[in-house]
Amino acid sequence: MKRRFAVAGTLLALMLGLGTLPAAATPSGTSPASTPTALAAPDISLTAIRAHLDEFSAAAARNGGNRRSTSQGYRDSVAYVKGKLQAAGYTVTEQPCTSGCTSGAGPNLIAEWPQGDASAVYMFGAHLDGVSAGPGMNDNASGSAALLENALTLARENPELRNRVRFAWWTDEEQGLNGSDFYVRTLSSAERSRIKAYYNFDMVASLNGGYFVNHITSAAAAPMKAYWDSLGLRPEENTEGAGRSDDYSFERYGIPTSGYAMGASARKTSAQAAKWGGTSGAAYDPCYHRSCDTLSNINTTGLDRAADGIAYTVWQQAVGTGGGGTCAPAGVVGNGGFESGTAPWTGTTAVIAAHSGRTAHGGTRFAWLGGNGSTSTESVGQTVTVPAGCTRASLDFWLWIETAESGSRAYDTFSVRVNGSTLATWSNVHAGGGWTQRSADLSAYAGQTVTVTFTATEDYSLQTGFLLDDVSLSGA
Repeated sequence: MKRRFAVAGTLLALMLGLGTLPAAATPSGTSPASTPTALAAPDISLTAIRAHLDEFSAAAARNGGNRRSTSQGYRDSVAYVKGKLQAAGYTVTEQPCTSGCTSGAGPNLIAEWPQGDASAVYMFGAHLDGVSAGPGMNDNASGSAALLENALTLARENPELRNRVRFAWWTDEEQGLNGSDFYVRTLSSAERSRIKAYYNFDMVASLNGGYFVNHITSAAAAPMKAYWDSLGLRPEENTEGAGRSDDYSFERYGIPTSGYAMGASARKTSAQAAKWGGTSGAAYDPCYHRSCDTLSNINTTGLDRAADGIAYTVWQQAVGTGGGGTCAPAGVVGNGGFESGTAPWTGTTAVIAAHSGRTAHGGTRFAWLGGNGSTSTESVGQTVTVPAGCTRASLDFWLWIETAESGSRAYDTFSVRVNGSTLATWSNVHAGGGWTQRSADLSAYAGQTVTVTFTATEDYSLQTGFLLDDVSLSGA
């Protein structure tokens, strides 16, 4: 990851996240057996990734100890990746950076698997260059190696693809995101429009790292977050890397982005250390841009989890038949139990809390809409993407209705709306019984990104409270 140079425009992007060793780590080389959706993608071999790291380390050792974009160490790294990809059957292109790059910088390397819809490209990238101070094993041989083994695994598995997958290894990132900027800048507007999302992987093996996802509440980030959620890792937004890695080059042109990272020189908080392990108050990467960024500066557990999360995302976004792909609804609804603050919920978010006098359906927090006893409207909602492969999709949630109203007339109502259209409504008439599971049918929205809103409306007197918890999407 480059240092924070002055970059034109608002720094919108985030670097990507991965992290350290939580108390109950999944063994290296394994996927979470408890999550069926995660098992749809193959396990990525940590042993193979470490072999790629060995090659990058050797390239640096042969050439003055670094893999700077202008060095032979970088060019040797390009040759190694290119040879592996060509042998696997990829269409591989070396793209010289002819403007905006450091003089003498080596090329970008672009590899595309020649299957899937060429008008719907999902792109996965990592910068292959390092700084002159050292061999750059975490920054960014880690992302480059994880990406390479994912590309090779896709070729070996050779699944039927509904969308196109493109991989990239960038030059001259450390000097200002120059290689990726050249790539996106020189694409035609039509070519840019074909890229439906770009995923970036920069520093995914920091020894004291944290689990971070770029734009964690976005539709692009949904599969990345879902995989780590399936491991119980509770990832966070990566604010440290905003505008500092190659995803920013795509974001500047309006292309959706996400990705993983473990963190650089910023320091781990005590809350993060309690959640993920590691040392609070210490840098995520103690060897950031230093000579000690060697093979001993690699968190293999974090690296393994990042690689498997990449595979999960590739499979969710591109693998499947032309009939619409897979149905993997896990993690589509963000913070459905309201336990992680208020994001990505919007609206009357003050209703989300650990309310006294009532017990949540799960955990300690829930949303309490209404209950005011006066004319009022309160709502919470978020944007979700219903997987294209779901022939049946259901928005499931737990609802507790309590009221001071009486009789069979609906005075106060609770509705579920999609893009402003009402799908289902309950009222004070349905009060009683404590927490009850309810649902609304979203099958008609498969393959679409929609805004789901829960709204409580009360009349001028006598309260009705609508307690909401554990919102999720199920499908088949």
